[in-house]
Amino acid sequence: MTSKRKSWQTTLLYVFIVVLCVIILYPYFVMFITALKDKKEMYEIGHILPEVWRWSNFSDIWTAAPVLKYLTNSMVIAGGATLLAILCGIPAAYALARMRFKGKGIFMGAVIMSQMFSPVVLLVGIYRMMVNINLNDTILGLILLNAAFNQAFAIWLLRGTFMGISPEMEQAAKIDGCGTVKALIKVLLPMAAPGIITTLIFVFINAWNEYTIALTLISTDVFKPITVGINVFYGFNFIQWQYLFATSLFATIPVVVLFLAIEKHLVAGLTSGGVKG
Repeated sequence: MTSKRKSWQTTLLYVFIVVLCVIILYPYFVMFITALKDKKEMYEIGHILPEVWRWSNFSDIWTAAPVLKYLTNSMVIAGGATLLAILCGIPAAYALARMRFKGKGIFMGAVIMSQMFSPVVLLVGIYRMMVNINLNDTILGLILLNAAFNQAFAIWLLRGTFMGISPEMEQAAKIDGCGTVKALIKVLLPMAAPGIITTLIFVFINAWNEYTIALTLISTDVFKPITVGINVFYGFNFIQWQYLFATSLFATIPVVVLFLAIEKHLVAGLTSGGVKG
C-alpha cells in the first residue's frame, strides 16, 4: 500500500513538473512560431503554426538592423557591470562578514535600504549627474550605473557566503604565514566560488535585461544595448513582429548559455548564503 502511494505521489509530481514547464516555456514557443511567420500571417486567426515557415527571418534581422552591434554592446555592458560589482562586492562583503568596526550596523542598513529605491525614481537625478560628468550616451556610463544598482545585492549575497565559511580556515592560513589579503585570495575565494558564481549570474542577468536607464541615457544608435535597439522594429504605423521575436530569441541565448554553464554551482551558491547573522 505504501509503495503504491509513493508511486502515485511520484506520478503526480512529474505531471506537475511537466505542466509547470509547459506554462513557463509556452511564451518562448509563441515567440519562436511568430518569428517564423510571414508579415501577412501575423494577424490571421484560426491557426497557430505558420502556413509558410519563413526561416529567412532569422537571417534578415542582421541586415534589417545592427543587431550584432546591439548584442555586443549588451555583452560589454553586462560583463563590465558584473565584473565591477564582483570586484567591489568581495572586499565589502568580506569586511562585513569578518571585521568589526564602528558604523558596521549603519553600513549594513544602508546597503539594504539602497535596494528600496527603483532606478525609475532616481531617473531625473541620474540623467543630470551623467550629463554633468559627460558620461551620458556612453557605454561606460551604463556599466557604472548597472554595477551601482546591483552592488547592494552582490554585497549581501557574498557576505552570507563568507559567513558560511569557517573562520578557522582563514586563521590556519594566517598561521602558515598568509596575510589577510593573501588568505582571502588563496583560501576564502576558492571556497566561496559557488556563491561568487551565483552572484555573477544574477548581476549579469539584471544588467543584461536593464531597459529604463539605457533608454533614457543612450541616444546614439551604435551605443544602444539590445533591450533598447530592438525598438528599431517598432514602426510608426506597424510593428515587425516576426523580426522583433526573432531578435528576442537571439537576445536570450547568452543568458541561457551562461546559466547552463554554471548551473551546477547555482544551488550550492544560494544555500551557502543561508546562515544566521
